[in-house]
Order: sequence, then structure tokens, then C-alpha cells
Amino acid sequence: MSCYKRYLVIFIFISSLFAKEANFNEDLYILYALEYEKQDKTNEARALYEKLFENTQNYEYFIKYLRASLATGNFQDIVKKVPSHLKKDIDEQELITRIYCVSLLNLNKTDKALSVAQELLSKYKTALNYEVLANVYFVKKEYTKAASYFETSYSMNNNSNTLFNLVNILYAYLNRKAEALAYLETHVRLYGCDSIVCSKLVSIYQEQNNIDGIISVLKRSYQANRDAGNKDMANKTYKLLITYIEKKDINEAISFLEKEKIDNVKLVNLYKRTNQPLKALKLVRKLYREDGNIDFLAQIAILEFETAENKKKVLNNVIKKFNDVLTVLDSHVYQNYLGYLLIDYDIDVKKGLEYVESALEKAPNNIAYLDSKAWANYKLGNCAEAYKSMKRVVDEVGLNESEIKLHWKKIKECSKK
Repeated sequence: MSCYKRYLVIFIFISSLFAKEANFNEDLYILYALEYEKQDKTNEARALYEKLFENTQNYEYFIKYLRASLATGNFQDIVKKVPSHLKKDIDEQELITRIYCVSLLNLNKTDKALSVAQELLSKYKTALNYEVLANVYFVKKEYTKAASYFETSYSMNNNSNTLFNLVNILYAYLNRKAEALAYLETHVRLYGCDSIVCSKLVSIYQEQNNIDGIISVLKRSYQANRDAGNKDMANKTYKLLITYIEKKDINEAISFLEKEKIDNVKLVNLYKRTNQPLKALKLVRKLYREDGNIDFLAQIAILEFETAENKKKVLNNVIKKFNDVLTVLDSHVYQNYLGYLLIDYDIDVKKGLEYVESALEKAPNNIAYLDSKAWANYKLGNCAEAYKSMKRVVDEVGLNESEIKLHWKKIKECSKK
């Protein structure tokens, strides 16, 4: 139905509301109540459900009216209309009483809400009604009683939301932290790791700085989401998980990634950090074969050079790879790396300096690039320029690295001539 036609029909219908009661058309009212709900016009739908109930005494419409009133915050209307229905022998009495209690709470009529909730529970001993009474006690700040009723509700339904409410009271209001933690850990062991329980458990472990606990829960959560096919949540959980595993033990992180085979790029980086270049090289070659990402070719070049026993033997092949990379990528990291090779091995110092200068345009304060520039100028006999750049490097990082110490020694000697 077009938007214009829809509103025209609604207008005609609203006009018919002023017709005589004898002309009441139940089907028409239902049709337009549903249409208002589709348009998120809950107040308008609420008015129609009220009219439907008045004309039919069908409590299905009264329930819809009450729910619409809850959704729109018309708690006063609920409190006004419900009492006359509470003594009737109707199937919907439990639900009507529950909605009535919630409305009283929202109006801060806590004593009346308590009385209603107690009567509700005396008639209908369900997990949900125990939870209603628990919420009343929570609002009244009677936390021990609230916890007791949440415990009973949870023992009946093992529901994650019920447990969440119970744990919040035990942990934050009653200082029964060990008990709260035990509830969460037991739930995870028995029923698995849904998001609400595991998130709460992780937050408590974070507060306690319990890294092993965090890792254990995140592993469960990751596996649950992975097995359920929830890729987005599994990926988010993995990122948090690998951060904590790496923080605890980088070798454990490597073992996890090797087993799960979910993030080979991260695994390559961890191999590099743990001085396992041959493993890194093997894996990055595999990655390059699989998707042809040019960045992997650059990493292959670096790793081939660094793992070679005879670096001069692989030099030309490494330089060729970098030339291929830099025709596609404008990367200052790779510009400096290639530039330094050309400079240090006296292949083409001027060309090497050009690459380094390009890198410095993008990262002018990078110490490694300044060192490359100083070394190039030294090789070209520009001792004053070399000294100027190298002094910045030494002032910044000192002489702990053997290569910097060697460059500084040679450049100082050159500048004194």
C-alpha cells in the first residue's frame, strides 16, 4: 500500500470512530491497530485496543492495551484500570497482575507493589514471579531479600539474565564477591558461555587481574561463537583473547594461533618477535602464494635477507623484490630498507639516499631513517651533513647499538679531516 493511500484510509477510519456504537467493526479496529503497530505508533494502537476490549470484553485486547501502555510509559492508566479485573476468574490474571506490579514500581509505589508481588507469588509460584518480587525488594533496597528471591528464580530457570541480576546484587551490594564468582563459574561449566554471563565473568576477572581466568572464559566464548557460526562475535572475542594470551606468555599465544589457524598474519609477527625468522619466512611465503598481497613480498625480501648465511649471495634477488614492491606501495619502511641496502653494500649510494629521503618526507623524525641518511652522506663524502644527522641519532638513542656506534665513530673521524 502506498504511503498516500495508507494515510487516506487511516483518515477515513478515524472518521468512522465517531460513528454510532452499533456500527462497531471489530475486524476493522484490529486491522488498523496492527497497522499503527507497524508504523511504531504505539499510542494510537493502544487507544484502539482499549476500544476493542470495551466492545468485546476479550482479554486478549486488554493485554495488548496494557503492554502498549507499558511501552509508552502510561503507568498511571494501568494502575487505574487493572484493579477492577484482579478478582475476576480469567486466564490472563497472572499476566495482568504482573504488569500491574511493574507499573506500581515505575510510579515508585513500592509498598503497594510489594503487596501485589507477594500475592502474585502466593498464587503462581513461577520463576518469573519470584524475579518480580526480587525486583521489588531491590527497588526498596532490601538487597538480602532481593538476592534470596533471585536465587530461587535462578534455581528454577537457570536463566542467564536472572543470574546476572543475582550476581550484581551479591557482588556490588552485599559484598559476597566469592559467592557471585562461584555462581558465574558454575554456570559456565554447566551451561556454556553465553555473552551476558561471560562478559560479567570477564569484568570480574579484570577487576581481580586474573589473567588465567580471563583467558579461560574468552576461550570458551570464542569457541562457542565459532561453533555457532557467529563470525563477528567470534572475531571480536578472538582479538581480546589473543591480547591477553600474548600479555601472559607470547609462546602460549604462538601455540594457540598454530592450533587454531585463524590469524597467520599475527602469527608471522609473533615469530619475528620471538626470533623465529625461518618459521616466519615459511608462513609468509604461504600467505603470499594464497592471496598475492604485495606487502607479503616485501616481508619475504626482508626475511630472506636476514636469514641468509651469505647475504651478498641473496642481495640482488632481495633488491629486485623491493623494486617490485615499491612500484605498487609507497611505503617509507620499505623505501628506507631498500635504500639502506643500496647504501651499505655500495651498490648505488645516491639512489639509496633518494629512497631514504623519500622515507624521511613521510616520517621526518624517524631515527633509523636519519641513521641511513647519515651513512649515505658519509659514503658520499658529505661529512658535515653526515655528522649533523648522526648527532641527532646519538642524542636521541645513545650508543647502545653496535651499528650506530660504528657509524658514529666513522662519521666523527670523517668530520675531523
